[in-house]
Amino acid sequence: MSKIGIIVGSGKLPLYFLEEAESREIEAYPLGLVDDVDEKIKTHKNYKKFNIGEIGSIVKYLILNDIKEVVMLGKIEKNTLFKKMNLDFYGEELLKRLPDRKDETLLFGVISFLRLNKIKVLPQNHLLKNFMFEEKSYTNRKPSLDDEKTIKIGIEAAKALSKVDAGQTVVCKDSSVVALEGIEGTDKTIKRAGELAGEDCIIVKMSRPQQDMRVDIPAVGIETVKKAIEIRAKGIVAESNKMLFLDSKDAIELANKNNIFITGVKI
Repeated sequence: MSKIGIIVGSGKLPLYFLEEAESREIEAYPLGLVDDVDEKIKTHKNYKKFNIGEIGSIVKYLILNDIKEVVMLGKIEKNTLFKKMNLDFYGEELLKRLPDRKDETLLFGVISFLRLNKIKVLPQNHLLKNFMFEEKSYTNRKPSLDDEKTIKIGIEAAKALSKVDAGQTVVCKDSSVVALEGIEGTDKTIKRAGELAGEDCIIVKMSRPQQDMRVDIPAVGIETVKKAIEIRAKGIVAESNKMLFLDSKDAIELANKNNIFITGVKI
């Protein structure tokens, strides 16, 4: 039986991958990096908890278990990188060699260290191709012509934001940008937009200009729809072929009940 390591953050995506791997008789080894790992994953026979800064310990564990391929899945909030990182020797040495602490810099530093130890990081959509956003409208409601103008502005803003690695979500209304994602994350950005602009906002989420599919593929799912409902948003827009659509059936059903559109666009 082949083996694969899963470096696990929060959210449901690591669980979906774990279930898909097991359905294909691939033995999975989930390594939790945050406190709020899905409870089902925590009960897995091969689950092991690490601190995000224990780079050397993680690599040693993978080598001892003869794991040569890993996938990095789930959310790790940016504030974790500043508040909860207990560095081991290799973690300290890695940070010393990095030019900054941007998300991409840290992730690619870890990938390089894994590669030095002959461990390959696979694309996050490995085994999950059917979870990718398509170029289409998923819901009964479709964007109007005025909405399309607002969406275009949102796409431009989100692409500019992701280019400097600040975030990937923008919330717009009436051809204006209302809120940009920062260190607080997507959910709080959406909430802030609702407080600033009220109902009928449009949430736009894009990938990075040169998205590396091994790291931090953006995702939209039922939790995004719930946040949209809370602020009485008009719709959600995501980039096709570059983003994951999680819990799509339930998300679409909930969006239809609340007259919210979900649209995948090709850039």
